[in-house]
This record gives sequence, C-alpha cells and structure tokens, in this order.
Amino acid sequence: MVDLGSGTGLSTRPWAERADQVIGVEASPEMREQAEAATTAENVRFVQAYAQATGLPDDEADLVTCSQALHWMEPEPTFAEAARLLRPGGVFAAYDYDWPPVVNWEVEAAFEEVLRRVRAGRRPNGGPMRFSKEGHLDRIKGSGHFRYAREIVFHSRDRADAQRIVGMALSLGPLTVLLGNGQSEEELGLAALREAAERALDDRTVDIFVGYRIRLGVR
Repeated sequence: MVDLGSGTGLSTRPWAERADQVIGVEASPEMREQAEAATTAENVRFVQAYAQATGLPDDEADLVTCSQALHWMEPEPTFAEAARLLRPGGVFAAYDYDWPPVVNWEVEAAFEEVLRRVRAGRRPNGGPMRFSKEGHLDRIKGSGHFRYAREIVFHSRDRADAQRIVGMALSLGPLTVLLGNGQSEEELGLAALREAAERALDDRTVDIFVGYRIRLGVR
C-alpha cells in the first residue's frame, strides 16, 4: 500500500501489520526524517516525493491512501498518479475526520467558531487556500480514473476531558501557524473554547464521538 502525504508517518505505520509492503510518500524532508526515525517496522519505508509524482512503479499497489491531506493536493494529477500506482481493482481511499467531535453543544459551538476564525485567518486575499473536502467525491468521480466511487461515513468512540478537547483544536496545523504568527488565543476563539470546555465538563472525562468520511475510488 502507498500512503500519499504521509507526514510524520502517523497514517502510514498502522498498515505495517496489514500489508506486505508499506510506502509513505512525503514532500517535506523534515517530516520524512521524523517518520523514518519513529518507524521500526521493516516492511515500512518512506520516499521524498510529491503525491502527483511519486516515482513508484505502475500497477503494484492494492491500496493508495490519503489521510487528512487531499485538500492540499492538486486533484487531477493526484488522481492520475493514484490510478497509475494501483493494480486493476485496487482502491484509492481519501479519508478525513469531521471536526468538531460530538461532546456537548456549547463546546461544539465554540470549537466551530475556532474553525471559522482559522479559515478566515488563512484567507488574507479573500480567496480559497485549498480544495474543499466537500468536493472530494465529485472530483474523484469526475476524474475518469476510477470505475466506481462512493463516500462512507463512520465514527469512533473515545474519552476526553476539557484539556484534551482543547488539544484537539491545537492539533490543527493552520491554528498553530496563526498562533506562531502572533494571533492570540482570544482572537482565534481558543480561549473561549477552553472556557466552554471547562465549564461544560468541569473535571470529568466523558464519551466523545469523532466522525470520519472516506472517499473511495476503485480502479
């Protein structure tokens, strides 16, 4: 299997027990180095390349994945490359989580406000900075590289306290970039999220549900 936009390998390493050979593709040399340093499985390796030009052989992958990264990639060349890598009948799977997690309506509303401010902060010229996740399925269908495509929705159940909820927001790369560029937690709505989470959850750890969407394309 091939994992496009593998980053530090978090989405790549779990496949070690499920595939004979696992290859993570990452354009950033720093992230690739971190992935290699954290990986011990002998059947997992990483290559430094862009998703649309991996340099890997034709027709050798049973599965090509893209975890929380397709919205950064040029759709047409990425789909073409995924289809080239796949054997006939192989599957391209692009998956994303849906924020905010389901926990409490006040916390969710505050989390959504953080997301809104992050999106606004990343559009200094008023134009979109990436390809919308909502359009992934239509773009896969329209690419002509896959004979069948569909979306599957599922969820996982977890436990979290107020601190972890805030940590989930801080795991968003664009948010940390904006904080690093000098925007305050108040400006980005993070302080309000922390207050809402602490008010709603107090010191409790509660069940939360995280939704996911996976877009499949069969070659």
